[in-house]
Amino acid sequence: MRIKVGDEVEVISGNDKGVRGTVQRILQKENRLVVSGINIVKKHQKPRQTGGRAPAQGGIIEFEAAIDASNVMLVCPDTDEPTRVGIRRDDEGRRIRYSIKSGQDID
Repeated sequence: MRIKVGDEVEVISGNDKGVRGTVQRILQKENRLVVSGINIVKKHQKPRQTGGRAPAQGGIIEFEAAIDASNVMLVCPDTDEPTRVGIRRDDEGRRIRYSIKSGQDID
């Protein structure tokens, strides 16, 4: 996956199309991302016991659910537009991410 935690991404398909957010977590095996402010879902939760401590609060909680990585594009820091990400090697053999649109290094 060519997107890292902390990258700014833009949703390119789905209900939140056009919205930008920051990657909070990556689920590598499922090829999914958790992005701040995108794909907000509500969960109805019952109050329950928590092992002798105070019972967990019940009610409706909202949180960001994971979104598929194919539905987002990285926002290029230079042009502030969505772009595809390429990988190239530098002189020491390290991987460098770069913007396909502008050709500039991302990291």
